[in-house]
Amino acid sequence: MTLFEHEAAQKKEKLAPLAARMRPRTFDEYVGQSHIVGPNTALRRALNAGYVPSMILWGPPGTGKTTLAILLASMTSSYFERISAVGSGVADLRRVMSDASDRLGMHGQRTILFVDEIHRFNKAQQDVILPQVEDGTIVLIGATTENPSFEVVSPLLSRSTVYALNPLEPKEVQQVVEAALSDTEKGMGTLDVSLDEDALDILVNLSNGDARTALNGLELAVLSSPMSATGGLVIDRETAREAMQKRVARYDKSGDQHYDTISAFIKSVRSSDPNAAVYWLARMIEAGEDPLFIARRIVVLAAEDIGMADPQALTVAVAAQQAVHFIGMPEGRIPLAEATVYLATAPKSNAAYMAIGGALDDARETRNEPVPLHLRNAVTGMMRDMGYGKDYKYTHDYEGHFTPTDNLPDNLKDRKYYEPTDQGYEAEIAKRMSRWWGGSESRPESDEE
Repeated sequence: MTLFEHEAAQKKEKLAPLAARMRPRTFDEYVGQSHIVGPNTALRRALNAGYVPSMILWGPPGTGKTTLAILLASMTSSYFERISAVGSGVADLRRVMSDASDRLGMHGQRTILFVDEIHRFNKAQQDVILPQVEDGTIVLIGATTENPSFEVVSPLLSRSTVYALNPLEPKEVQQVVEAALSDTEKGMGTLDVSLDEDALDILVNLSNGDARTALNGLELAVLSSPMSATGGLVIDRETAREAMQKRVARYDKSGDQHYDTISAFIKSVRSSDPNAAVYWLARMIEAGEDPLFIARRIVVLAAEDIGMADPQALTVAVAAQQAVHFIGMPEGRIPLAEATVYLATAPKSNAAYMAIGGALDDARETRNEPVPLHLRNAVTGMMRDMGYGKDYKYTHDYEGHFTPTDNLPDNLKDRKYYEPTDQGYEAEIAKRMSRWWGGSESRPESDEE
């Protein structure tokens, strides 16, 4: 680095936001995630042995994903390459892969590739880096706020260790804030900042475990506070609250507005109000919500709230999810809107949802109950001698392809989980069930013939 470049880098660091300046440079400065980077964890032992595995760092914003990737790279002799999934295409990835291969071949140096927001890569982009991950040319470290099992292709996921980063605990956020206040090199230690206890509580609690949010709030509070008569800065409760409100007022995909808006969307569909449902859908799209997150919620909605009243709803929802994944945005808004309107105007039933809930409750209490003998598969002669399959009634041998049988364990013989409603197609199911099992859906007293 030339003298000019060194001076430019120093100026850039001084002008960087507080959160960037306070980024930990060693594991001793790193706060939180002790289950991943604690002294006796598998990852730290691997690092001490000079080994970094490919991994996916999954967690909310401000939990240290990028910092952890940088620290991991600094502990090895590997070349560190950082790209953002937002602005990198297949051509960029091919260049990185080519450079990594040359670096390994000519210098014997592996490359650590850090991909920020890896969930934004499509399948084609992920497939480009797969061979080099597989043969060890690169070590992949992907950072994501989204569930990697939904967003990362299976071959890449199976070759990576997934580490789930948790929101910081309040005491950990407080530690980060106090470090920034006292640090004279990178923080605000030279400014004589006084932060009262209530103001500290607000910075900590309103950050929701996001260290970056807490530091940004602190920086805004300092910059907006007037000098005291003694030349120092005093940050009180109201100043801190105003600073944090300005920080969190925008739509945050992991914050309250994220959950409030998706809740409004779900409840509007459930209430059969297509106008409100489409409005809340538009709010999420306009705010930059992940369209695949919306699509997944639509699939859940179809199964939970429409259910068997209109079984086609689930097909429509899954088709919308696949369409969004295939065509992306902004065109993906159209199948999302179509599925939203379909679900909002469909008849509603949660009978299947309630059925599995009740069955799971009983399954947890009766997990050791034996399967009735007549339902067991008699694979061997010994099993047949033990009564496996005895008195089993093959339904297709009976008129109408139905005959009443007991299919539950003895102590659950009269249990009813699925109770069809009179809504939509489920009304037809109710008639069929009544015809088969009688008005009370009664079970036969005995299977003996």
